[in-house]
Amino acid sequence: MANLHMYFASLSPVTVSNTNNNIPQMTKTTRTPITSMATTTTTNNNHHKWQITQDLTLISTPSKHRHYIAKDNYTTFSDEFYIAHAQKMSDMMCTLLKVGEDPLEGLMLVDAVQRFGIDYHFQNEIDAILERQYVNFTDSSSREQNYQDLFYVSLSFRLLRQQGYYVPADVFDNFTSNGGKIKQKLEKDMRGLMELYEASQLSIEGEDALEEAGNFSSQLLNAMMHTSLSCSDARVASNTLKHPYHKSLAKFTAKNFVRYYNGANGSKNALQELAKMEFDMSQSIHVKELVEISRWWKDIGLAEELKLARDQPLKWYTWPMAALSDPSLSKQRIELTKPISLIYIIDDIFDVYGTLDELTLFTQAVNRWDFAATEQLPDYMKICFKVLYDTTNEIGHNVYKEYGWNPVDSLQKAWAALFDAFLVEAKWFASGHVPKADEYLKNGIVSSGIHVVLVHLFFLLGEGTNRESANIVNDNTEIISSVASILRLWDDLGSAKNENQDGHDGSYITCYMNEHQGSSMEVARQEVIKKITEAWRRLNKECLSPNPFSRTFLKGSLNLARMVPLMYSYDENQGLPDLEEHIKLMLAI
Repeated sequence: MANLHMYFASLSPVTVSNTNNNIPQMTKTTRTPITSMATTTTTNNNHHKWQITQDLTLISTPSKHRHYIAKDNYTTFSDEFYIAHAQKMSDMMCTLLKVGEDPLEGLMLVDAVQRFGIDYHFQNEIDAILERQYVNFTDSSSREQNYQDLFYVSLSFRLLRQQGYYVPADVFDNFTSNGGKIKQKLEKDMRGLMELYEASQLSIEGEDALEEAGNFSSQLLNAMMHTSLSCSDARVASNTLKHPYHKSLAKFTAKNFVRYYNGANGSKNALQELAKMEFDMSQSIHVKELVEISRWWKDIGLAEELKLARDQPLKWYTWPMAALSDPSLSKQRIELTKPISLIYIIDDIFDVYGTLDELTLFTQAVNRWDFAATEQLPDYMKICFKVLYDTTNEIGHNVYKEYGWNPVDSLQKAWAALFDAFLVEAKWFASGHVPKADEYLKNGIVSSGIHVVLVHLFFLLGEGTNRESANIVNDNTEIISSVASILRLWDDLGSAKNENQDGHDGSYITCYMNEHQGSSMEVARQEVIKKITEAWRRLNKECLSPNPFSRTFLKGSLNLARMVPLMYSYDENQGLPDLEEHIKLMLAI
């Protein structure tokens, strides 16, 4: 698309200079919500826009299976395509049902289906395979036999934990010595070491030995890449270390997996062909969703009313597209984009438009959820409040029609909490106050916007259908705070690394260095990395059974965390090449 590079140029971080060079100041770069890839641009010269309503040619080149319908701006498919797709689905289902004689074969097939990103079609079959494996793997009578092969044990551990089964980390004791060091006889086992590294990504609090084993396997693989591995094997190892499955989006890493996957009994070609068909169908669905989102965004009129606010519906849609990978969840992706869009706009109002007095009144109006409280607000805030009010009520009504419960009270409370957190930061900015690092992070977890997004996701999926179940999302906050911590800290890490502000970027790093006088930027960065690791451990624990959430909600939460590195991994030009690649891949731009 011709405007793609202009769009990505608009994502470059923009900083606000300090007036005091001696004391770290809280600046406008601090409050970056879930939808922010960079800080708000405040000048017309830098305020590039990419409006998908201006160019809806998000169509990949039609294949022999496709028929392009120009008037609707999306691709549809021939009857032959659907017949072939149904046959391949049936064949793969039969393949999954037949495996089981050889546990390793079944595990490798499950792993492949998940890595190709098509597991949503085969959950029952995958459940059956992994349930059998859990019983077999944890059988004490066969423990000695089961725990001899590093690759098998690591793959079993990872797949079972991903499924929610608790498998103790001591299954690796047979392969490590004190401190997590790999036994010498395994130091050249490339396949086993890669899978051990993958398994270590699912560690929880208290499993330091597994974490160390993962670190040690990484060191061994890096050494092998420069000494004994072929070019192709080195590429595989490098991709594993850069993008471990548990912390990556399956559809982002699938292209690398295709290159080295060798399935048994002809499953390689069958899986690749089915995955390609699914990918083509998903692209068509995403394009149609973007058309609808663009229409909604244009109709509410905020882009015209707030000229300095961001106008990037594609960026906002990228989050739901990543969180909800099942093509059947189209309605939920569209609806989830709406609150994400409003987080963006409200963040811009706090950053660019409002005085502290106006922002205080705006926050009070949202807490009261009453139009009468907006009388003293400027017109643009009144309009934004009306859009927020109407959109929230509409989502609540739609959830009621679908599931029989209106969650508008829970949604309103989530918005009120976000406004309160934004206002806290606005007061810090106004006074030049630099909070303690923990105080900053506690508030930043809320101002990230993750709570608003996951509360909406919870109800859009039909999780809360009565007062008791509606409270689950508020009573189990650890999963939300874990994802929010990952986003907030990754954002701060990316800003510190790429904005070259020497710690004066109004982030956790700023607060940490101000609190620990004499600390270097590198020390502060390592503290951030440590906290990201801790947040992932908490998130991993929350995803183990039993927990009160559906698999779809848990996967959506994980996918938001997995999306974060794509959003905040800046290159030397302060661009986001991984994100650009992902959008091109998913939308065939």
